Amino acid sequence: MDLVPVAAALPALGWAVHGSVLTHRLVGARRDPLTGLHTRAGWTARAERLLAKHPNALVVLVDLDDFKAINDQHGHPAGDAVLAATARRLNDWVGRHGIAGRIGGDEFVAIVTEPAHTTGFNALRTALDRPVHHNGEVLPVSASVGRSRRADLPVPTLTDALSAADTAMYAAKGHSRRNTQH
Repeated sequence: MDLVPVAAALPALGWAVHGSVLTHRLVGARRDPLTGLHTRAGWTARAERLLAKHPNALVVLVDLDDFKAINDQHGHPAGDAVLAATARRLNDWVGRHGIAGRIGGDEFVAIVTEPAHTTGFNALRTALDRPVHHNGEVLPVSASVGRSRRADLPVPTLTDALSAADTAMYAAKGHSRRNTQH
């Protein structure tokens, strides 16, 4: 057997394997390991493109209320269960018409390209406020939700959309236990 062609192919094979490993790591870095949602970096890159292409886009920002109390009273596995349930609920609401992400701690974000194709904003609020069952306990969940429509922004950038949704979310935090703001 002639070993020269085999020896020549080994570096190419090594680079192919190396490239595959790096690609896998990059994809993994753009997904939150607990929730499976996009991380801030992964979500932002995709959301900017979606916002630019879809004039009806809606940006939603979600913050779990009193999340620290869940961790303190029931432990971190219970908190993880609440985070995972929130991620599923948000991702289900977005469906195939956008993307959801976890941008840190108990904060989530989504962009929907065609809000009319979702079950509606009230359905999202209802889903996010449902309790989570964990190890025989019922964990109360409440979320403050803010939203921003691309069409309502003077300059339709993701930064402006997130800022408007953030302002709406914090306005909602001061209004009631079932916190939402349009």
